[in-house]
Amino acid sequence: MPKLILLPVRGQASDAPAYATALAAARLFDGHISVLHVRPDVQRDVAALAAADMGMATGLEATLTRLEVEANAREQAAVAAWRGFAGRNAIVLEDRPGTPGLSTEFLTETGNEADWVAEHGRTVDLVVAGRGESGSALDVIEAALLDTGKPVLIAAAAVPTSGPTLDGTVAIAWKDCKEAAAAVSAALPFIRRAGRVLIFTVDEGADQADRSPARLAHALRWHNGNVAVKLLPKDTRPPATALLAAVTSIGCDLLVMGGYGHARLREAVFGGFTLAVLDDAPLPVLMAH
Repeated sequence: MPKLILLPVRGQASDAPAYATALAAARLFDGHISVLHVRPDVQRDVAALAAADMGMATGLEATLTRLEVEANAREQAAVAAWRGFAGRNAIVLEDRPGTPGLSTEFLTETGNEADWVAEHGRTVDLVVAGRGESGSALDVIEAALLDTGKPVLIAAAAVPTSGPTLDGTVAIAWKDCKEAAAAVSAALPFIRRAGRVLIFTVDEGADQADRSPARLAHALRWHNGNVAVKLLPKDTRPPATALLAAVTSIGCDLLVMGGYGHARLREAVFGGFTLAVLDDAPLPVLMAH
């Protein structure tokens, strides 16, 4: 059960969907939300810039001052947003267990955000990540997904006024592989609470039908009695497009899928299917790798 939730924030308006998604998860499990804000290491960054371009040395002091002011403003905005979030939702400000109901704390670090998300993420139950102001914040999602060993709940780019619902219809993007199996295992707390569970699989047109969706449905019925398999016909659209169209038309509330791709995003990229879902999914996505 995801009791301890890590929520990285940047002190930007784009944090709002991630806050709402973390709250929806915390309410399901009576959880604690650790909000993490990472300040840039301004002196290190400026020194790196100066080393790369000796011509900027004359403006070094002004650049350092400007970046420090911007970092302070973002941190203050992040703290204010966190306090407003806690106040609006009657969440107790607490950094130790024992308080009944929802609770939250604010953590600050200095340096590389992805590195700190990985370090803090290894000791929590669930990481909730936003998509940033210009699409997916892939560096943070990568660190959370590949470096923590924990499930990652990625917020939609926008959420309804009433907030996301994570225990309505849960969709599973199923593929007979270990990544999808890991995602389903991570999602079991949500699956158990779901109103219904739909297993989506793409018809590959193979001579012999894939029996793994039926096996998965049989297994999941031990956790939730309302489970069905949805076969997506193979057509000219990319598989991710067909999947997102199906879950949207049905009105699914949460999409569960494995993180497919190569070794690490720094060295290659997530697979095209994963990136397409992260860019376009209109609902929260729970991933594991």
